[in-house]
Amino acid sequence: MSKPPPAEAAAARALLSAAAREGRARLARPVLLGLASIACGLAQAWFMALLLAALLGHGRAGWAELAAAGALALLSISLGVAQERAQSAAGAAARATLRRRAFSRLLALGPADERPVGERAALVVDRIEALDGYFARWLPAALLAALGPLLIACAVAAEDTLSGLILFVAGALVPVGMAVTGIGAALASRRQFDALQALSGRFLDRMRGLPQIVLFRRQEAEAAALAAAAEDLRRRTMKVLRVAFLSGLVLEVLFAAVLGCLAWRHGNMLSAGHPDPQAALFCLLMVPGFFAPLRAFSAAYHERMAAQGAAAALAPLLAPPLPPGAAEEGLDLAEIPPSVVVTFEGVGLTYDATRGPALVDLSFRALPGEALVLAGPSGSGKSSVLRLLMGFRRPDSGRIALNGRDALTLRPAELRRLSAYVGQKAHLFRGTIRENIILARPEASPAEVEAAARAARVTDFAESLPQGLETVVGEGGFGLSGGQAQRVAIARAFLRNAPLVLLDEPTAHLDPNTEAELLESLRRLCAGRTAIIATHSPALRTRFGRVIELEQGRAGVSRMAGE
Repeated sequence: MSKPPPAEAAAARALLSAAAREGRARLARPVLLGLASIACGLAQAWFMALLLAALLGHGRAGWAELAAAGALALLSISLGVAQERAQSAAGAAARATLRRRAFSRLLALGPADERPVGERAALVVDRIEALDGYFARWLPAALLAALGPLLIACAVAAEDTLSGLILFVAGALVPVGMAVTGIGAALASRRQFDALQALSGRFLDRMRGLPQIVLFRRQEAEAAALAAAAEDLRRRTMKVLRVAFLSGLVLEVLFAAVLGCLAWRHGNMLSAGHPDPQAALFCLLMVPGFFAPLRAFSAAYHERMAAQGAAAALAPLLAPPLPPGAAEEGLDLAEIPPSVVVTFEGVGLTYDATRGPALVDLSFRALPGEALVLAGPSGSGKSSVLRLLMGFRRPDSGRIALNGRDALTLRPAELRRLSAYVGQKAHLFRGTIRENIILARPEASPAEVEAAARAARVTDFAESLPQGLETVVGEGGFGLSGGQAQRVAIARAFLRNAPLVLLDEPTAHLDPNTEAELLESLRRLCAGRTAIIATHSPALRTRFGRVIELEQGRAGVSRMAGE
C-alpha cells in the first residue's frame, strides 16, 4: 500500500494545524471541562471505595459518603453534557471558518477553476464536513488522553505504587497500538473520499446533462458507470471500517489485561489481609476511568485519519497562492472611472497546449457609447475575451489596456468592479425578486432597485405577481420563465451601473419573440457605456455597433452592423 506524497501530507498537516491554532480558545473549553469531569470521577471513586469497603466490613461509611458520591455523579454528568456541547461548538466554528475560506477562494478563482461543479460542491460540503471530528473530537480527545490518564495514574500510584506503574505502562502502549493499526487508515480514508468526490461529481454532472444522455441513448452506459463508482465507494468504506474495528480490539485487549493484573494483585492481597482494602477498591474502580479518555482517543483517532485525507484535497485550494490569472496581487482603483476605453493589442491566450491557442494576436478597440459584437462559432474565443476582461485569466502575450493603462496592473477583483456581466442563463437564488436584483450592489437604496427593475422591464411582469418585487422565487429562478429571469439579470447590470458591460449570449435559449422584447432593454443598458457582446444571435449582430468575426481565436472580418 503506497503512502501519499510527503508534500501533500505536509500540506494537509499544515492546514489542520493552522485551523487548530485559530480555534485554540474554543478548543480549550472542552478540554477544561473534560479535566473537571475526570477530577469528579476520582472523587466519586474514592467515596464509592469507602462505601464498598464498609459493606465488606472494612472501615465505616454512611449516608454522607453516599450523598457525596451521588452529587459527584450528577456533577460529572453535567460536565460531560457541557463538554459535548463545547466540542460541537468548536467543530462547527472551525468548519464554518474553513468553508468560508474555501467558498471565497472558489469565487476568486471563478472560471479559472476547471474542476466539475460536482467536485467543487464535494470540496465545500463533504470534505469540510469530514473535518468536524478532527476539531470536535480528536483534538480534545488527544489532550485529554494525555492529561486524564496521567492524572488518574498519579492518584492510583499514591495509593499503590505498582498499580500506578501498571497503568502508566498500559497508557504508553495505547498510542503504539493506535499507530500500528492506523498505518493504512489515512490512505484508506483518503481513497474513500476520492471515490466519494468522484461519485458526487459524476452524478451531479450526469443529472445536469440528462437530456443529452437520453438523446444519444447513453443512459444504460452511464447507469453502469455510476453503479461501478458506487461499488468502488462501498469497498473503500468497508476497508476504513475494518481498520476502525481492529483499533477498538487493541484497546479492549489492553483494558482486559490491566483489569486482570490489578484484580489478581489486590485479590491475593485481600485474601492474605490487605493493609488498605479501600485503596485496593479505589485502584480497581479507576481502571474504567483510566481507559475512558483512551477510548475516546481511540474512537477519534480515525477521525484524525479521515481529516488528513480530506485536508489533503482541500490544501491545494486553501494553502498555496491562486493559479496564474486568479492571483489577487495588483493595484486598487481610487474610484470607478465614468467611462472606459478597452484596447486589445496582439493578445494571445492558451488554456491547454494540446488543444491549441484560444486567442491568437487579437487586436481591437472599444470606445464609450459603442457596442462591439464578437461573433463566430463556438470555441472561436468569444468567451475568452470576456474572461480576460473580468480578470479570471491573464493573457500569455500582448497587452490589454483600459483608458490607455495596462489592465494587468490592477487586481482581478478591481477589474470586475469595472464591469457588469450578463451571461447565457441568469442564476436566481431562493428569495424575493428584489433580493435577487440587489445582489449586484447590496448598498443600493430601494429607489435605485426599483429604477433598475423599471429599466430592465422587470416591473412589466412583476406587477402581475401577488407581491410585486417582493414575490419569492425558487432556487434557479423557479417560478419565472427564462426571459423573465434574464430581465432580472439585466436589472442587476443596470443597478451595478458600471462603465463596462459584458454580455455573453444574453439571449441564448430564448424564443424569437422573447429575444425581441429583451433587445430594447439591452440597448438601453449599453447606451453610453462600453459594451462587448459575445453572441451567435443574428438579431444582436444586426442591432449593435461593430461586429468582429472570430475564427479559431483570430479576428476576421470587422464590419458595422447592417452592412
